[in-house]
Amino acid sequence: QVQLVESGGGLVQAGGSLRLSCAASGSIFSINAMGWYRQAPGKQRELVAAIPSGGSTNYADSVKARFTISRDSAKNTVYLQMNSLKPEDTAVYFCNARVTTVQDMRVMTREYWGQGTQVTVSS
Repeated sequence: QVQLVESGGGLVQAGGSLRLSCAASGSIFSINAMGWYRQAPGKQRELVAAIPSGGSTNYADSVKARFTISRDSAKNTVYLQMNSLKPEDTAVYFCNARVTTVQDMRVMTREYWGQGTQVTVSS
């Protein structure tokens, strides 16, 4: 079993910054891509940023130049540095990871989700 635990959400004024962290733990063989999604009230969940195990990062147009995703592979942790926050960034932010596990000699790859952390940006 794999768990993703997020931290770092909170309330911040417009123009401020927050840093989200997400640590993966459990029976992990390898982690392929990790990323952050968000879901605002009444809206669908959307991709914010993603970072594969190798290769370039990917950002939603709405957060480019303001948010930076990074990962520490040794710690199975992904971060999201959010600067110049806007009220429209208010949402629950979810960590996502595509994880390969080996159990009973079976190799399985699937996506896992964190429980979500609230980010509220006041105007």
